[in-house]
Amino acid sequence: MDMTDSAIERYAAKHTTPPPPHLAEVAAVTRERTASPQMRSGLVEARLLEALVVAGRATRVLEVGTFTGYGALSIAARLPAGGTVITIEYDPELAELARAHIESSPDAAKIDLRVGDAREIVPALDGPFDLVFIDAWKPDYAHYYEAVLPKLSDAGLIVCDNVLWSGEVIEAHPESENTRALQAFNDRVQADARVHNALLTVGDGLLVVWPAR
Repeated sequence: MDMTDSAIERYAAKHTTPPPPHLAEVAAVTRERTASPQMRSGLVEARLLEALVVAGRATRVLEVGTFTGYGALSIAARLPAGGTVITIEYDPELAELARAHIESSPDAAKIDLRVGDAREIVPALDGPFDLVFIDAWKPDYAHYYEAVLPKLSDAGLIVCDNVLWSGEVIEAHPESENTRALQAFNDRVQADARVHNALLTVGDGLLVVWPAR
């Protein structure tokens, strides 16, 4: 299902600040060396994450799902000196590719790449986090959400990617496990009295969540 006219998407991208050269290179390598390059954060999404870092004056960020490092590098570029983004990748091969991109970037010192199962890593992390970006295995979104919610700072945000799943979440009886999981997750957050939320039709859908206190 086409949620946004492709011409509008191109227009939006043309009117978004382009990536710096090292991130453009990460995007090119991702297209060339991965089977699913569309999993990389898009330009508009990445710039929005940067804006949230700036607006919230974030210093500690958690990313669940590194892929090839584009998102972590975008976030790190806007963190102040001494700021940190902890990013978690399950796939060792993708983590190796991401590590190469991170080590060659000007913001390598701000990025802490962890390799393994986020369901095990996240509960062991100390908070608070000013921003959490979730872009990993869709059936585990509820698990990640519950693990990070108590670790948010007072003004912290959780941003979950792909929550519209190419528009399939509006289907009454979806066949896809991912679609069903995202439907349940979106409903769960909407009904959660602990938070407020806004579902944005940016990219493949971004669910922004913040404490209701």
